[in-house]
Amino acid sequence: MHSTLREPMPAVFERSPGYWQTVLRRLARDKVAIGAGLVVLLLLVLAVFGQALAPTDPYASSMLKRLKEIGYEGHPLGTDELGRDMLSRLIVGARLSLFMGITPVICAFVLGSFIGIVAGYAGGALNTAIMRTIDVFYAFPSVLLAIALSGALGAGITNSLISLTVVFIPPIARVAESVTTQIRGRDFVEAARASGAGAFTIVRVHVLGNVLGPIFVYATSLIAVSMILASGLSFLGLGVKPPEPEWGLMLNTLRTAIYVQPWIAALPGVMIFVTSIAFNLLSDGLRSAMEIKQ
Repeated sequence: MHSTLREPMPAVFERSPGYWQTVLRRLARDKVAIGAGLVVLLLLVLAVFGQALAPTDPYASSMLKRLKEIGYEGHPLGTDELGRDMLSRLIVGARLSLFMGITPVICAFVLGSFIGIVAGYAGGALNTAIMRTIDVFYAFPSVLLAIALSGALGAGITNSLISLTVVFIPPIARVAESVTTQIRGRDFVEAARASGAGAFTIVRVHVLGNVLGPIFVYATSLIAVSMILASGLSFLGLGVKPPEPEWGLMLNTLRTAIYVQPWIAALPGVMIFVTSIAFNLLSDGLRSAMEIKQ
């Protein structure tokens, strides 16, 4: 009787998903974040193609049609104080409003990350000098600091962008410094340092990949704040100038019509509110999805 020897089955190894694949899977299961992302995507489409999507000329005025109610013939969302179509101005206004909200955060993300990473990796006296300088800006509330800087520099888009960038650099730099300080003491950084790698190489290869994710997630949460501050500056006459359609400026010009057409006057505020909520929910979804061990 011959015994039959079976060959052992080869072991099948499943490749575990990478960190970013896991983040995307977790984010895809978050229906709230997906919904907020779709709203943000729609707003970006309006910002890029708003001029083509607007039903009428957002700058065309008519004193005979001023402050018409919602649903007026040819004007689904009514008209403003100069008879301009509100729907067209809200659509075209998405470009400037998002530009004023996102651009300062991007600039602050680059500058604040650089400052925080340098301070966190260098440590010692340099860290103390940089972070104590950053702490000086925390003595002023962000709203008052933005108003003071815009008032000193003068009204205009460029000066508003500079003011908001300065406001957001300190919090981003503090987050970057905190994360970099934690990464600096990890074993793989110590091993790279022991192998003779220079500081620039260690930061570029080992530090940036681990700190930019948390900093980026925090920066996205500031977009909503940036939009509100930018709208506030325009409302106070320190930001975008007429006749450009921008939601904060539209709130300012329509404030006298609140007793005549309150729903018309509230439309720019509704757009600011929806946009801020969408960015906040998307940021919360990103933060939850990234809270996993690499």
